[in-house]
Amino acid sequence: MHLIQRMKIWKELRRLELRAREQPSPSTFVDLGQVYINLDLHDKAERIAEDGLALFPKAPELRQLLDCARRGLRGKQAAELRAKLTRSPNAATYRELAKLQIELGDQAALHTTCQEWSLRFPDDPGCWLVLGQARLVGFYRDLAAREGQEAVRCLQRAVAMAPGDAQARRLLGDLLYRIGAVNGAMEHLHKLQEIDPQDTELQTLLAHVQGLADRGDDIDGLLEDVEAHGSLAHPSLAAVPKPQGDEAMARVRDGLAHVADLAGVRKATFIRGSKALVKGAIRDGRDPFLRVVRVVAKAAHRFARRLDIGSANKTVVDGAFGHVCICVYGEALAAVQCDEGTDLTQVMAELQEIVAGALHAAEGSGK
Repeated sequence: MHLIQRMKIWKELRRLELRAREQPSPSTFVDLGQVYINLDLHDKAERIAEDGLALFPKAPELRQLLDCARRGLRGKQAAELRAKLTRSPNAATYRELAKLQIELGDQAALHTTCQEWSLRFPDDPGCWLVLGQARLVGFYRDLAAREGQEAVRCLQRAVAMAPGDAQARRLLGDLLYRIGAVNGAMEHLHKLQEIDPQDTELQTLLAHVQGLADRGDDIDGLLEDVEAHGSLAHPSLAAVPKPQGDEAMARVRDGLAHVADLAGVRKATFIRGSKALVKGAIRDGRDPFLRVVRVVAKAAHRFARRLDIGSANKTVVDGAFGHVCICVYGEALAAVQCDEGTDLTQVMAELQEIVAGALHAAEGSGK
């Protein structure tokens, strides 16, 4: 790139960065992020997209920018791993590269990687597990019998090579259960119970599955039936009946009302996605408290991730306004603004209960 062209690009960058600070809008963030992508600075484009979504969570163009930036980052990581494998091949790096290729949807590259992996490390079942996972993605998306048959073949080979591998058995058991091969699924679930007798979730699944009718052990035939009818015999094993989402969300509302009544609490909110429940002295959806909560939660999460120290699940911001307490897990966030002297330990405990109830609601509704 010529010097004059580079100077023009950096001048445009400075102009867009200034606009993003002084007059933020989805289009400004997208324009700025696209310039970074054109410069192959996908990490900065990701940061810009996250900053924009913190302010404009409903903007689809910002989500597209974030997806594009992350795909670019994964592509660069894959190229680096490929170069590393050329210098010093090892099974762990092959696994990491294959997972990235699954995320990128690059099936041709994935099969090439797994073929090399199996040739160099024939005793490692990891390549068959990864191939099985990739085939499962295609099967559950399209309900194509051939994809399902390949998934079963790969997972069975992984289980045969490593009988104690819980992940391969769970995936295979889940697939057999969902196409109606209940007895075959039970065999793998019982093996999983032997591997980890303390797994309470597995015990619940066993109790649920063993009461269902078996449709036989002709796996190919069952997969063809699924393709013909366009539906699976059973929902995911994770969808064991739980409290209905409406009931669980009612508990979330009650919890929010309870924390809003605590001494010293002025404002309380629960946020998931673009929707929010509010209690206390909140004027409307443009109340500064709601924006501060979103931005602080995103910033704390990003800071913890970049330092590779875990995740920022609980955050307290102190200021002349008192305290802003935030508790976030996944997409569920609960927060309050309270006065100085408020019992923050009790407040954080209540927020944690609200978020836990929201996560339970999401699981119960299958979302």
